[in-house]
Amino acid sequence: MLVAAAVCPCPPLLVPDVAVGAAPELDAARAACTDALGLLAASRPDLLVVVGPAEQSGRGPHPAGTEGSFRGFGVDIDVRLGNADPGDEAGPRADGRELPPSLAVAGWLLQHAGWSDAPVEGLGVGEPLEAERCIEVGEGIGARAGRVALLVMGDASACRTLKAPGYLDERAAGFDAEAARALGSADVAALKAMDAELAQELKASGRAPWQVLAGAAEGAGLGGALLYEDAPYGVGYLVAAWS
Repeated sequence: MLVAAAVCPCPPLLVPDVAVGAAPELDAARAACTDALGLLAASRPDLLVVVGPAEQSGRGPHPAGTEGSFRGFGVDIDVRLGNADPGDEAGPRADGRELPPSLAVAGWLLQHAGWSDAPVEGLGVGEPLEAERCIEVGEGIGARAGRVALLVMGDASACRTLKAPGYLDERAAGFDAEAARALGSADVAALKAMDAELAQELKASGRAPWQVLAGAAEGAGLGGALLYEDAPYGVGYLVAAWS
C-alpha cells in the first residue's frame, strides 16, 4: 500500500555541476526536493519506486543498481539508482540500457540525500501512455509491498514564456496552476482526469508519472503539501509531498 510520495521536477539542471553558473537559481527547488525525500524516509517504506518520463529506450523497469550518467549534458558524473541486491554486481544493465535522464536526476537526488531507508527500483514511462494504463500501473505498484513509497519525477508545462522550450502558450499557466493544486492537495481524481492531449501540447513531461501516482494512491487516504512552485526558464517545476 502506498504510504508516502514525493513529487519532484526532473531537469538535469537540478544537478549543480550541470547547471554550472546557473546552479543557485534552483537552490530552492533542490532544498524542497530534499525536504520531500526526508518525508519519504520518515514513512519507513519497505520499497521505494521511482517513476519518471522516458523516451522509448528508457521505458520499462530499471532494477536497483542500474547506472546512469550526465555525460550527455557535458558533465562526467555517474549515478546509480539505489544499490544492487546483495551478491549482485552493481553496474550497467545487462541489456546495455542506462537510466533515462529523469531517473538519473532521481538517482542524484537520492545519493545527495544519503538515501538508505529502503530498496529502490525505477520505472520509465512514456508520454503517450494512456491515462487508464498509467492508473493500472500505479495500482500495481501500490500492491507491491506492505509499505510502498513513490518518488515521482516530471515537469509541468514547458510553455510559460517566449523563451521557454515550447514557446509561450497562454494555456500553460492555467494548466500548471491546476497541476500544482492537485499535487498540493493530493487530489487523486483531478490527476486521473488530466487532459493527456493538452499536456502533450504543452510539453508537460509529468502527466503520465503523475497519473501513475494517482493510481497508486487510490484509497490510501494520503494528504498533500506543495513545497515549491516556480517556472524558471519558462518550465513549470513543482515539488510536493504526500503522506
